[in-house]
Amino acid sequence: MRAIAGKIKKITPPFFIILITLNIFSCSNSVSNKTSGKIVIENREMRLVFGSDGKAESLIHKASSQECLMRDANVAAFSIIQDMPYDNEIKLTYPAKPKTFDADTLYREENKLIVGFELTDYEAVIDVKITDDYIGFTLEKMRYKLAAIGDKRKTRIDEFVFLQLPVKERVHFGEWLNVMWDDEVAVNLLATDQFCRIDAKDRNGYEIFQAGGEREVKMEGVGAALITTAKDNLLDRIDRVEHDFNLPLGVESRRSKEYKNSYYSVRGKLSPQNIDEHIAYAKQAGFRQFVIYYMNFAKTMGHFLWRDRFPNGMEDLKEMTRKIRAAGMVPGFHIHYNKATINDPYVTPVPDGRLNLRRIFTLREELSKTANTIVVQENPQGCTLEEGRRRLKIGTEIISYENYTTEPPYKFLGCKRGVLNTTPATQKKCTMLGLLDIDFWPIFARFNQNTDIQNEVAERLANIIEECGFRFIYYDGAEDVNPPYWYNVTKAQLVVYNALKTKSIFAEGAQKSHYGWHLLTRGNAFDTFRPEDIKTATRRYPVEAIKMISNDFSSIDFGWIKMELPDEETIGIQPDMIEYVTSRAFAWNSIISIGGQLDFLNKHPRTDDNLEVIRRWEEVRANDILTEKEKASLKNEMQEHILLIDENGDFELQPYKQIKNVAGGNRSIRAFIFGRKNKTWVVYWHTSGSAKIELPVNAKNIKLYKKLGEEIPVQGNNNKVILPVNDRHYIEFDLPEQEVVNVLEGVKFV
Repeated sequence: MRAIAGKIKKITPPFFIILITLNIFSCSNSVSNKTSGKIVIENREMRLVFGSDGKAESLIHKASSQECLMRDANVAAFSIIQDMPYDNEIKLTYPAKPKTFDADTLYREENKLIVGFELTDYEAVIDVKITDDYIGFTLEKMRYKLAAIGDKRKTRIDEFVFLQLPVKERVHFGEWLNVMWDDEVAVNLLATDQFCRIDAKDRNGYEIFQAGGEREVKMEGVGAALITTAKDNLLDRIDRVEHDFNLPLGVESRRSKEYKNSYYSVRGKLSPQNIDEHIAYAKQAGFRQFVIYYMNFAKTMGHFLWRDRFPNGMEDLKEMTRKIRAAGMVPGFHIHYNKATINDPYVTPVPDGRLNLRRIFTLREELSKTANTIVVQENPQGCTLEEGRRRLKIGTEIISYENYTTEPPYKFLGCKRGVLNTTPATQKKCTMLGLLDIDFWPIFARFNQNTDIQNEVAERLANIIEECGFRFIYYDGAEDVNPPYWYNVTKAQLVVYNALKTKSIFAEGAQKSHYGWHLLTRGNAFDTFRPEDIKTATRRYPVEAIKMISNDFSSIDFGWIKMELPDEETIGIQPDMIEYVTSRAFAWNSIISIGGQLDFLNKHPRTDDNLEVIRRWEEVRANDILTEKEKASLKNEMQEHILLIDENGDFELQPYKQIKNVAGGNRSIRAFIFGRKNKTWVVYWHTSGSAKIELPVNAKNIKLYKKLGEEIPVQGNNNKVILPVNDRHYIEFDLPEQEVVNVLEGVKFV
């Protein structure tokens, strides 16, 4: 058959047809068909207008009369995507690459929207649920109409977009939540189930909001809700969607009183014997949440086999969480959940068949149980060569390899048989084997999310969580899933969430997708940074991240601050570093967390000062003490601040800056200068111990404090003053700022 040149013109009735059932719940929520051929769907807050050509022409926010769409964008409201054209006639015209079939006609018929598409023979029934708070769209079913002309057979659909809107740019765009908003109006296209793929395509002056489904995940029964409302009402509308569609209650979580509390996370060895010491440090820092890492008590991930220092297993862990609650803190649980440690029974000595395989190969010849070369049919090009990740699984044997060839005959070379205590075996020609999906650490084997292994692990985790009363979950390693990532990242988390009888108050995770907004309500935690880099890294990563995530009406965890000891290679974590990180987090309604490692906390000479900085900010955070103007000033990431307790016991925020060349640049002392009550003040301390310094200044010109309002006598005369250098102290100078800087730069250790 000769291909038809140019665009194929429609000579039969519309090939793709969408039937949208309209459920009308009140007189204020209506669907009307104007004589001009316009189709109007509206509720009390918005009016959505489609043209007869299948394009969305207008979306009006009624209260403000604002148009929310880019009206000349020429974007079809519905489309079908095939990875390549499958129809016999169509594939003769178009090349083998993804092809989109846009809507080109739209009309009403018996309270249904009938949408015709270019070139193909499907129709779909989409239910429309109209409420005062949102309009919901759900793909009910797909139907195929066999055309009378040509050699036709039913072809598959790879993706289906059941709502596509060119939403005009506003001040804020939240990519995670998929919301465009400013101080007046918010437009949100929100998935109503985990199977809906939500996306936004960036265009000049607008974003194309999309809701759809994928064949490999699910299409029929997939839905989304369109919200167009005043910005201040948005979370109320989302909350209604969450309740109506039985979603995790992300709005309630974000509104909980516990949401804004930072946490202490145990690092190092945890035991029934030292839990009280950890709790004491957490209380000293003013933390209201306390997190236990599963590795603290389990020596494997998957089956969670108990460590020897937990002789009573679950009872020991339950006693720990009882003590945490008795101390007035919320117990949290830091987990991995979508992979097994390579020492777990899921991996050794008999690897589970539900571990994920990233590549599949076929034996080209029989493999003896002692062979150290594996000959395969397929090219191994691109297989990992990273140490610890070069693992093949064939049957119940795991084999490591050193390298491979990329020209026929294809071979894996330098193979070691029966690694991880598995048993070597002879395998027949044409037997399938796979590249075992080992993570980047590399100490875990990832699960195949298309199997039920995740459900098994979720039940074990749920049992621990319920028994011990954990109310906060950190879903670590969330990225460790097989594609499609937009679906499986949250799907694995949701399996754990659904296994819980008592839902967590809030959660964090290492990776997120759109639907995960309802689940990972505090976003993510950033990993630790070196003390010397922590301020720069905070500006570069958490601060830039929260500028984005705040557009999604969410916060983040500014990071796991490692309470690192000073030594020859580092000055260790210092009070000003913690002050910087936690003040920036506070500015953006976010939190911090620290890694509570007893050998660090016990040995660090500035532990008391470090924890006091956190305690002050946690008190301010919990009680909303600072003004909005003060809070806004903290968003200037280049200006550092200190939170003081003044002479009356009240909190006082002051901008300050580091004197970088104290004592000629000696790293043993840190000092910061600020103005207060028409005097020049300096806060200073020793980074790693204690000493004394000599200041070339008249003793009459300074006052020394450890606690403001309680002056400490100083030793000195008209020419010099001797001061202690250990914990944080404050010096009040009756001198100009530059003169004080000169004095501090000239101090000597005595």
